[in-house]
Amino acid sequence: MERVLGIGGYFLRAKDPEALGVWYRENLGLDADEHGLWRQEPGMTVFSTFPADTDYFGSRDQQTMLNFRVRDLDAMLAQLRAKGANVAEETEDMEGVGRFGWVTDPDGHRIELWQSA
Repeated sequence: MERVLGIGGYFLRAKDPEALGVWYRENLGLDADEHGLWRQEPGMTVFSTFPADTDYFGSRDQQTMLNFRVRDLDAMLAQLRAKGANVAEETEDMEGVGRFGWVTDPDGHRIELWQSA
């Protein structure tokens, strides 16, 4: 059986794609090139399914949620707050997995930030 090798891309609808790309570069440090190519650091990737009625992604209109690995969750959340981003107040600790926080981008996509254990 052929198997997938990894995630090759993640695509978002945007009211203003160029402006949203700038937001990701300036607020999260995602240094994608003009074609969206981004060489991420090696690490784990989680693929998980959720019940159709989950509130975990924020709005019920959001069908998927992007999760970014971060080195220091507290520093990233502070950086985002300082830039005026819509950052959730709560964080979550999952024993043996790590810590989680959330930010919502200007187009309303809820993003999870994960500092692994």
